[in-house]
Amino acid sequence: MRAPAFWAQPTPSPVAHALRPIAAFYGAIASHRLRRSGMRAPVPVICIGNFTAGGAGKTPTAIAVGQLLQQAGHRPVFLTRGYGGRFMGPLRVGSESRADDVGDEALLLARVAPTILARDRKIGAKLAATHGNVIVMDDGLQNPSLQKDLAIAVVDGGTGIGNGLCIPAGPLRASLAAQWPLVHTVVVIGEGPAGDPLARDADRQGKPVFGARLVPNVNDAERVAGKRVLAFAGIGRPAKFFQTLLDAGAIVEREIALPDHHRFRDGEVDDLIREARGKGLRLVTTEKDAARLSSSHLEDVTVLRVSLALDNSNDFAALIADKIRVAPPPSPAPSGRPLPSGER
Repeated sequence: MRAPAFWAQPTPSPVAHALRPIAAFYGAIASHRLRRSGMRAPVPVICIGNFTAGGAGKTPTAIAVGQLLQQAGHRPVFLTRGYGGRFMGPLRVGSESRADDVGDEALLLARVAPTILARDRKIGAKLAATHGNVIVMDDGLQNPSLQKDLAIAVVDGGTGIGNGLCIPAGPLRASLAAQWPLVHTVVVIGEGPAGDPLARDADRQGKPVFGARLVPNVNDAERVAGKRVLAFAGIGRPAKFFQTLLDAGAIVEREIALPDHHRFRDGEVDDLIREARGKGLRLVTTEKDAARLSSSHLEDVTVLRVSLALDNSNDFAALIADKIRVAPPPSPAPSGRPLPSGER
């Protein structure tokens, strides 16, 4: 899916105004759904979501939360619906899993901690609780099926909530008034005036606000610094990836923006490889897009991985500890037992 351009405009366009009646109906249904009471999972649940449709940085934030939990001695387990994959679950994502089956985000999460895919969050939570002592949900803020001990709203500082209207007139999944009671804290990723109003609103409501940024892997950045590149990205906001490349010192000769979770057609990647070779460019993409490429294609593609850097990670970790209130398990033996094949 590629978000309509008019969603991102700070004020509603004529098209957005024309869609307001449908948006009001959609928003009313979504708001009513949010008031449902969810199931209490066997272990604490941390939800990483956003107010809008489209990418805001939820998966990097979920990974950062998982790593903070690991550093505190917990055993986090990710719970995802596997967007873009065909499997319904519940199942544990393994090293042999494919993006077509489980989605690209599930593969990234599974590299960090055990990951459960389930379209039914209640069933998924029960399975997840057998693999860890804290569930980290990637997305699901507007899903009322589970009670959340900590709900983190991720905001893209460059886009905020766009024109502030509900789908299909704008990007909001429900009105802000209906969503704010669900949220405990806000993480604003990147700078930009669009995220400032949300940060101020959260502050007025006593909800902590944390700034963050996506930083490239040092080794990956060195591979593209000073190089002429052809960059392609099928993520929520490809422009953010292209800017990260520029910040890393790459000379971006050509940008190809694809829809989020883009399924590559037969020969499409081969065409990109030929174009890059013909123009003497290095072909570069995101880690999320790379998860959907074959191993043979990856030989010709440079992957620029990014991670979330929080401005105040100590306070953020303290907030997590306060909300989940679960004693960490005893530390495992240094050697550890390798997970059997297929369990990772």
